Amino acid sequence: MTTTRRLAAILAADVAGYSRLMGADEEGTHERLKAHLVELVDPKIAEHRGRVVKNTGDGLLAEFPSVVDAIRCAVEVQRGMAERNATMPTANRVEFRIGVHQGDVVIEESDIFGDAVNVAARLEGLAEPGGICVSARVRGDAVGKLNLAFEDMGRQQLKNIVRPLRVYRLRADGVGDEMVADQPALALPDKPSIAVLPFANMSSDPEQEFLADGIAEDIITGLSRYPSLFVIARTSSFTYKGRAVDVKQIGRELGVRYVLEGSLRKSGNRIRVTAQLVEAETGNHLWAEHYDRELADIFAVQDEITEAVTIAIAPAVDDAEQRRAMRKQPGSLDAWAAYQRGLWHLTKWTIDDNALAQKFFRQAIDLDPSFAGGYKGLASAEGNAADFLGRGLSEALNSMETLARRAVALDSADAEAHSLLGHALRRCGDYEGALAEAERALTLSPNLAGAQAVRGATLIFSGRPQDGLVALEKSIRLDPRHPRSAICLNHMALGLYFSRKYEAAIEAAKRANRLYPNYPNTYRWLAAALGQTGRKEEAREALQKAIAIAPTAFDMYVRRVPWIRPEDHAHMLEGLRKAGLPEA
Repeated sequence: MTTTRRLAAILAADVAGYSRLMGADEEGTHERLKAHLVELVDPKIAEHRGRVVKNTGDGLLAEFPSVVDAIRCAVEVQRGMAERNATMPTANRVEFRIGVHQGDVVIEESDIFGDAVNVAARLEGLAEPGGICVSARVRGDAVGKLNLAFEDMGRQQLKNIVRPLRVYRLRADGVGDEMVADQPALALPDKPSIAVLPFANMSSDPEQEFLADGIAEDIITGLSRYPSLFVIARTSSFTYKGRAVDVKQIGRELGVRYVLEGSLRKSGNRIRVTAQLVEAETGNHLWAEHYDRELADIFAVQDEITEAVTIAIAPAVDDAEQRRAMRKQPGSLDAWAAYQRGLWHLTKWTIDDNALAQKFFRQAIDLDPSFAGGYKGLASAEGNAADFLGRGLSEALNSMETLARRAVALDSADAEAHSLLGHALRRCGDYEGALAEAERALTLSPNLAGAQAVRGATLIFSGRPQDGLVALEKSIRLDPRHPRSAICLNHMALGLYFSRKYEAAIEAAKRANRLYPNYPNTYRWLAAALGQTGRKEEAREALQKAIAIAPTAFDMYVRRVPWIRPEDHAHMLEGLRKAGLPEA
């Protein structure tokens, strides 16, 4: 037996949720996976000078002569899979996770071995469905050669790998002309700015993740009420969860002067919460404290941390009464925990997770009918059901409005409840009511990105697109890493379209599509804007894409949804018909 060594780039891939897919449809899953491998994956590997070393049932191992070849192959595979999955129900999609590493490998007959192979397999396990994770070595070789965006995940302790390894996330839907390896730092706002990172769970019990997340979320909510502060939204600051990222990098990426980080440890019925405030530019610690309390006192701890932080970074914050939390707390800690679980599933944005989110929000309502959080969460989930999950529009919007009104009635000082109600009213075509609720939310919480988004969309749909675009820009700045910012970008594209700034609308829509290639709505406005400029072939391609990704939603918009004015709807149809949409 001959054994040789060589330097190689290793690509490891597997199917996310393979056991669930096989359990639901064994034959169908097997046939779909086989088709993906034969028609897409294997040809891409060969095209980029790679070879499949072995198939592993639900995945494969491949080697390439260079990092550039391996990365290009990984990106093209994930892009191709996104296209192939576009018309497939979410629950039936085959989605690969890919890891890429480079190192010395042992070649033995038809197989390869070595640490490089093991590392690639561990990196694959860190990747999200449809995502790619690479080592620092791979990233270093790719920078300057490929126009890609690498997101630092910090040092990760990989299973059975002795030393922690620096890992980078590379998403195939985040690749485009605007996405370069080194993003410029966001400019600091003209007021004290802060990002609250998710608190680390130091307990051995994974169930405490929800408790730790809830503490950080409530501190964000408390800080957001102060107009003298600029507070980054939860959805952006929580992208750093589980990652060892230097606060200086966080400060640059989020455009903030301060970072609050902390941890939670639970023992029996007692908890210890630690928190520390760091100046991002220098890394200097400005304030730190720990709190030992009974678990039942968790809400008091949140108030104490919020108050201490506002004092530390904004001495000009008005008086002590303003620093007190305004939101009513739930009477049941179990209801709050169920609400946190629901939020976790809500952010996953899949059919199954949306159903689980609804389950936990209903549980929170059952446990504490006076807690507004359960109604807010369930209202958001109903909106999701209407947007992407195929539920009847009228039924979902009625349910969303009813739940949001209940949340407002329970706690009139809850800015998120007012924002959600504004969102529901806007979608029902009540622009005046929607604006009133968005303004009320911003009065209560000037840093609430969602309220700025609701205000912006409402202004656009009510015939004030220029004012709406300004509000949307503010929303994106407050929440620059929101995983669903495609919605804001889509509204910006249509705001520019309504303003008859077609070239600007095209650029905005293309920006959204580069970042979120499977979000269907923006392709509709891209097609209409291209149609208005006479670029018929491009317009036809965008139109076909819009229909292919979400045919039901496309038909719904062509018939006119309640939040689009008749004159704006006619303007949209004019562009779509120039793009090739047949007359009704």
